[in-house]
Amino acid sequence: MTPTPPTRPTLLVLDAEPPPRLGRLTGRARIVHTDAAHLAERLPTADALLVWDFASHAVREAWPGGGPRPRWVHTASAGVDHLMCPELAASDTVVTNARGIFDQPIAEYVAALVLAVAKDLPRTLEFQRERAWRHREGRRVAGTRACVVGSGPIGRAIVRMLKALGVTTALVGRVPRTGVHGPDDLDRLISRADWVIAAAPLTEQTYRMFDARRFGVMQPSAFFVNVGRGQLVDEDALAEALVRRWIAGAALDVFAAEPLPADSPLWGLPELIVSPHMSGDTVGWRDELGTQFVQLYERWAAGRSLVNVVDKKRGYVPGH
Repeated sequence: MTPTPPTRPTLLVLDAEPPPRLGRLTGRARIVHTDAAHLAERLPTADALLVWDFASHAVREAWPGGGPRPRWVHTASAGVDHLMCPELAASDTVVTNARGIFDQPIAEYVAALVLAVAKDLPRTLEFQRERAWRHREGRRVAGTRACVVGSGPIGRAIVRMLKALGVTTALVGRVPRTGVHGPDDLDRLISRADWVIAAAPLTEQTYRMFDARRFGVMQPSAFFVNVGRGQLVDEDALAEALVRRWIAGAALDVFAAEPLPADSPLWGLPELIVSPHMSGDTVGWRDELGTQFVQLYERWAAGRSLVNVVDKKRGYVPGH
């Protein structure tokens, strides 16, 4: 049930740079900006909370304190693991996310990786810098197989994009249903896949689901991509799989620790592409996030039901 807002609600914004554009809410909400250090003391005064700094764990740390809590929390991200704690999960507070903003950009990013790897573009750029003429043969993408893990909007967008390239795809979700395989099929599917793409939310069931055993199941020619959450992967196991050439290569856009420390061994691993959590970030993405929140706020202020409501026990928006 959507909580009924007061006449002029207090909207608390956990800030990040650049701040959100909330001009449409002028006069309709008392907007209070805060940093992580002052979040705990300001939570009791807020009717709603916008987690604009979606990389921060401040909400998870501040929420268990005393006093009233906002009736609605919105995070400007697809994942909610950074803010969930037992107290928030057990509360009556409604949590919404930025579902729908990142689907197509992430799918395009995955497709770009698949094409770049198949056509050996990273080495082409290296050889160009070296002024070396080295002819090679690329792989044909059409006819290859992919296993996409995570059946939410992002996973489904990746499937559509790869199918457009002629890739035979299998989608794996939490429960089997029409067009979606269940977890029991995962090992069989990744053992046959040329491309294994992780796009699942972080839950107790998905934590480090890609471990040494799973990398051992994959074929030596397989390429692994993670655009979900860093904690889906046992990074030490992935490093070993690459060094021992259990798999052909990997691309990580998300990591257990972000930013990735300069002394992390991941930077120097053979056949690993490292990107700074940017697969969903396209020009204007922050404006899209701000517009989405304002639209949700207007629904909330009018007493209408919210969309993108997260099942706090599962850790994602149900219905897919």
